[in-house]
Amino acid sequence: MKTAGQHVTPPPFFEPGTEIHPPIMSFGLLLSLVGFSLVLIVVLTSVLKFNTFISMFVVSLLLAGLTLPAHNVVPVITEGFGSTMKTIGLIIILGVMIGVLLERTGATTSLGRALLRLTGEKKASLAVGLTGVVVGIPIFCNSGFIVLSGLNKSLVQRTGRPMIQMATMLAAGLYSVHCLIPPHPGAMAAAGLLKPNIGSLLLTGLLVALPAAAAGFAWTRFCCRHEPVGPGEAAGTLTQPDGQALPSAGHAILPILVPLVLMAGRSVILLQPRFTPDLGWVKAVDLLGSPEVALLIGVALAVTLLKKIEIKTLGELFEKAIEQAGPTLALTAAGGMFGAVIKATQVGEQAGVWLAASGLGLFIPFVVAAFLKTAQGSSTVATMTAASIVAPMLPGLQLDTEAGKVLATLALGAGSMVVSHANDSYFWVVTKFSNLETGNALRVYTTATLVMGLTAFTVVWVLSKFML
Repeated sequence: MKTAGQHVTPPPFFEPGTEIHPPIMSFGLLLSLVGFSLVLIVVLTSVLKFNTFISMFVVSLLLAGLTLPAHNVVPVITEGFGSTMKTIGLIIILGVMIGVLLERTGATTSLGRALLRLTGEKKASLAVGLTGVVVGIPIFCNSGFIVLSGLNKSLVQRTGRPMIQMATMLAAGLYSVHCLIPPHPGAMAAAGLLKPNIGSLLLTGLLVALPAAAAGFAWTRFCCRHEPVGPGEAAGTLTQPDGQALPSAGHAILPILVPLVLMAGRSVILLQPRFTPDLGWVKAVDLLGSPEVALLIGVALAVTLLKKIEIKTLGELFEKAIEQAGPTLALTAAGGMFGAVIKATQVGEQAGVWLAASGLGLFIPFVVAAFLKTAQGSSTVATMTAASIVAPMLPGLQLDTEAGKVLATLALGAGSMVVSHANDSYFWVVTKFSNLETGNALRVYTTATLVMGLTAFTVVWVLSKFML
C-alpha cells in the first residue's frame, strides 16, 4: 500500500521519468468513480445521443479531475491521446485506403462472384457470407455491407433465397472479422492498450473469426428454414457503374492477401529463436511485415486495380479515405485518453489482485465488453473502453504474457459482438439497405450476433488451454 508522498510507477502510456501522484483514495471509492464514468459515457452517447468523442473527452477529464492531482490531469490525457495515435493511427488510415480502393474498383463484387462460382447458386447464402468474411478484413462492416448490398440483392433475385437470410449471412461474415481482426479500429484500439503482437493477433483472430462466422451462418439457416423461397431470375453480367469490366478475383484479392501473409510471416519468423535479428533477411521480413509497411504495400496493390491510374483520381480517393478515417481516429484516441486516466488511478491493478483469486481470467474482458456493447451499441467504443479497464488487470488475471495479451484482446472482441440491436448503427444499415422489417431483423440477425459472440469466446477459451 502506497503512503502519502510516495511516487507511483507510471503506467505504460508515459515516457520514462514521468511521475504520477494519485491521491490516497480507497479502492471502493475509485471503483465507484470508474463505474460512474462508464455509466455516464453510456448515457451521453446512447440516451442523449451526444457526440462520442466529446463525451469520452469530458468524462476522461472529469474522472482525472476527481482522482488525480491537478498537475497530472492534462499530462495524463494528452499522453494517452498521443500514445494511442502513435501506435495505431497509420494502420487505421492505410486500412481505410485499401477499403476505399477495393470499393471504387469493383474488387468486392468480383470476389463475391468468384465465391458464388465456387459454391454454386444452391449455396448462394454461403457464398455471400464468405464474401463478407474475405471483404470484411480490410473494410469496416458498415461500409462493406453498403458496398455489397447491390450484389446481395442481385443474388436474391437470381436464386430466390429470402432476403432476411442473405442479408444476415452477409452481415455475419463482415461482423465476424470486424470485431476481432486488425486493422479494424476496435481490435487496434485494444491492441494499442494491451500491446499484443499484431501478427499473432491476426493469425489467432482468424482462427476465432471463422468458427464465429460459421456459427452465425448455421444459426441464420436454422432461423430461416421456414422462410418462403421465391423463383430465381437469370442475372446478367455484373459490371462496374461506368461500364468497365470487373477486375479478376485473383487480382482483387491481392491487396487483402499480401498484407496478411506479410504480417503473419513476420510474426512466425520472429518467434523462432534460431532466426536472430542480425540476419539480413530477418531484418527485411521484420520491416516488410510490420503492419504499417505491409498495409502500404496493400495500398499499392489496390492502386493497380484501377483501369487508368491518374494522379488526380488517386488524390481524390486518398482524400476520401482520410476523411473516412478521421472519425475512427478521433474515437480511438478518445479511448486512449480514457484508458490513460484509468491506468493512472491504478484501480485496474487493485481490481486485478482481487480478480486473480476469482479464477475468472478471460471471462472478465468478455463480460465487460459485452455489457458495454449491449448498452451503448458501438463495438469499437465497447472494445476500447473495456480494454482501458482490463489492461491494468492483466498481471492479476495472469494474462500479461504474449499469448495472454492476444487472448485477452480476442476475448474483448468476442464480447463486442454481444449483441447488435436497435442502438447499433450497423443494425440499421443491415435493416434499411435490405428493406427488412425490424422485428425480423431482431429475430434473425440480432440473435445471430449473440450466437457468434458466445462461439468466439468459447474458441478463445479453448485456445487458452493450449496457449497459456
